[in-house]
Amino acid sequence: MNILVVDDETAIADLISIYLKNENYNVYKYYSSQEVLKDLENLKIDLAILDVMMPDLDGFSLCNKIRAKYNFPIIFVTAKVEDIDKITGLTIGADDYITKPFQPLELVARVKAQLRRYTVFNSSSEARENLIDFRNISINKDTHEFYFNEEKLELTPIEFKIVWLLCENRGTVVKTEDLFQNVWGKKYFESDNNTIMVHIRHLREKMKDTSKNPKYIKTIWGVGYKIEK
Repeated sequence: MNILVVDDETAIADLISIYLKNENYNVYKYYSSQEVLKDLENLKIDLAILDVMMPDLDGFSLCNKIRAKYNFPIIFVTAKVEDIDKITGLTIGADDYITKPFQPLELVARVKAQLRRYTVFNSSSEARENLIDFRNISINKDTHEFYFNEEKLELTPIEFKIVWLLCENRGTVVKTEDLFQNVWGKKYFESDNNTIMVHIRHLREKMKDTSKNPKYIKTIWGVGYKIEK
């Protein structure tokens, strides 16, 4: 993946570049907007990180010029913290906005999230059917990968089947017997409820959720389980 970084503060541009390279991204680093525009057509960019306040051409103007030809994700990194600036950035075509000072690892997490969403949006309809992205959850049925709050969680095959089924039916209750039959492929008996409860508890633990007041996997007593939209 090719990441474009544009910031006239060399220390910040260099820091961002180091963290992105540590994640095996290829980084094109520029300290001037005008220099970027000279080279942009020859670069195969997958995502851009732009500073707003630059002396030759500000980030908003650069974003406008990029959006005239390209639709890859754009993240603004800036010291401007006013809400109107954030609204302006998002309105003209940016996908995310992070203010200085920032944690480099948070920026890397946002880069990964935007690239996943961009990949989903631009994938074939068949591939999109095997990808779900909502409420800080990103799940890929093809690769059996599950991301929660930008962190990849290692799930057992059974746990993955459960969370996929709940995400696929988000907003509605999946009945206990339907969940068991879909995941385990067997007829459900009441004695199987303990098996389901154990796996649900493990999922909640991995998602750092609570059983008393869960934010994600909710128990609908006497009926089944659901994840809200």
